[in-house]
Amino acid sequence: MSIWLFKMENLVLDKQDKVMKLKYRLERLRWWKVLFSPLKPFTIKWYVGKIALGTPYFYPRKTVKSKTKPGYLEFKPLIVGFDSCSLGWKTKWTDTDFRFEHGPMLTFVFFGYQIAAMPKPPTDWPNPYWEIWLCYEYATDKTKSKRERIKQCREIMPQKWVSSKNGVETRIDYYEQVVKPKYLK
Repeated sequence: MSIWLFKMENLVLDKQDKVMKLKYRLERLRWWKVLFSPLKPFTIKWYVGKIALGTPYFYPRKTVKSKTKPGYLEFKPLIVGFDSCSLGWKTKWTDTDFRFEHGPMLTFVFFGYQIAAMPKPPTDWPNPYWEIWLCYEYATDKTKSKRERIKQCREIMPQKWVSSKNGVETRIDYYEQVVKPKYLK
């Protein structure tokens, strides 16, 4: 009887574990919501060639149980298969001070070669695009309209930059470059 109960507990834990894994995987895809936000859509940048792009810091790899150390995992190079990474970000000083770390990527590896797809924001520099989206997604009041949320973002995290080259000063407001015009009024 106690063995049967033990197995039932494992079954319940397995179901909870599967739910948590699914929740984790769906959270990793949350960045796709940018396509339904007030931000301009990204394009896809492709890479085809020898393995050269990591996801984000390592070349594509798989996790396997260690044969030499029971209970440990090891990383092995991926020979054939898919690998992906989600949007990498962190908060720096406050819970609304978002910092972009690395972009998402999906890659397919086949015997030393890879095909990689990466979203390319409509700006030369990806940081403001993803930081504006992170602020919009995590730090604004979701009961407000999209226009009001963008206004709230501008107050929380202004993306006004000044650059100087050869004594010429250039002012850039990345909201103007990243957000669809109808949401800026």
